[in-house]
Amino acid sequence: MSTTDSEPAVRVRGLVRRFGTRTVLHDLGLDVRRGEFVALIGKSGCGKTTLLRLLAGLDAPDGGTITAPPERMVVFQEHRLLPWRRVWRNVVIGLRGARARDDAARALAEVGLEQHLDSWPATLSGGEAQRVALARALVREPKLLLLDEPFAALDALTRIRMHALVRRLVAAHRPAVLLVTHDVDEAVLLADRVVVMRDGLLAADHRVDLATTGDRSDPEFTRLRETLLTELGVTETGEQIPTPAEPAPSSTELHRAAP
Repeated sequence: MSTTDSEPAVRVRGLVRRFGTRTVLHDLGLDVRRGEFVALIGKSGCGKTTLLRLLAGLDAPDGGTITAPPERMVVFQEHRLLPWRRVWRNVVIGLRGARARDDAARALAEVGLEQHLDSWPATLSGGEAQRVALARALVREPKLLLLDEPFAALDALTRIRMHALVRRLVAAHRPAVLLVTHDVDEAVLLADRVVVMRDGLLAADHRVDLATTGDRSDPEFTRLRETLLTELGVTETGEQIPTPAEPAPSSTELHRAAP
């Protein structure tokens, strides 16, 4: 690992976000290095998307500090393509220059859609539209890539293909990545680290150590999956189990205690 890669691309300290009288994020701390893929999991309403929006600059905190590169892009669950613009113009929307079409073609080739350069979004499948959304994000060479459940609406086979594509693109471009997901398997198969959020705090932080990325047969996959499900309060059958009664440490304390 280079010195550059060992330095945090994202540094969050003491982050607080309130909505009225409800505090959604409590004294949250998090580092993400350049080239590192972090998956954030937790029950609905625990603050995952709030954190992502803050990192994206779409919302402002009520306390604490966020250090993040200005070159950042978000891929949402919905592709958000403009139906009145051809695919290549969707990829480079907001960009200027004589080489915009060439840049779009290069980005679309990376996601296997060079043949759809002049297509209309309405002619694409759901998986193809999400690949265009990835191309739109990566054509800008972001140093921080934020993924907000981008595979949730896809069928199982398309999701597997998208997982492989994202792993390859992240390895090639090496942004810092934060993925928000409800899918524990997805988190373990894609990420270098899986962080569990509970009640606005980062309650656990696990390093993923699979011999081969994406290998479900690795015993470490099964072990970590079971650990994460327990921490989320869910059994293999989907039955809810009690979460720990004692208060979780603050995210800043958890971060400082980590090796």
